[in-house]
Amino acid sequence: MSLKHAVLATLLEGEASGYDLAKIFDVSVANFWAATPQQLYRELDRLAEAGLITARVVEQERRPNKRMFSLTEAGRRDLAAYTSTPPRPSAIRDELLVQVQACDGGDTAAVRAFVARRMETARTKLARYERLRERMLAGRDEDAYLAEAERVGPYLTLMRGRFLEEENLRWGARVLAVFDRRAAAEAPEGTGSASAGAARGA
Repeated sequence: MSLKHAVLATLLEGEASGYDLAKIFDVSVANFWAATPQQLYRELDRLAEAGLITARVVEQERRPNKRMFSLTEAGRRDLAAYTSTPPRPSAIRDELLVQVQACDGGDTAAVRAFVARRMETARTKLARYERLRERMLAGRDEDAYLAEAERVGPYLTLMRGRFLEEENLRWGARVLAVFDRRAAAEAPEGTGSASAGAARGA
């Protein structure tokens, strides 16, 4: 997948400014495709030059003028063709997993703290995703939304992000439990519980 198609897919929601797109990416698209605002603006310029999107200038009082972007028919055809192309297999490159892999020959306490930090990040993301989910559902239950909504793609990708962060929490809890048990078993007699307690507070 390319940033190009992530932007085109986001514009299925309708006309948006670069600022709007950056907010959408930060809140929802970032769970499966990360991009900086600078990358987004560069991509928007490329897509406009290629005729896949169109831009119109909106004049504003007391604020700089802004450009509003929307899909062209060529952009819709490109996006439709993209959805029929088999995706490349995803590849995981996660530095934390390398550190966990190497923990037996390194600083296990530090790695434990990194795992705990990843769990805290997961909780923060889950809270943000839940707020977005509630806005999307707007009082409907999930089944009703998925049956009635004009578009379901954004909700389905949000669901994937939620499942991923929930799995991060389950995995992290398991890792911390293993580290704590091993620390307690290796501690000198009479200090195990104190050591384990200190590890849990890391």
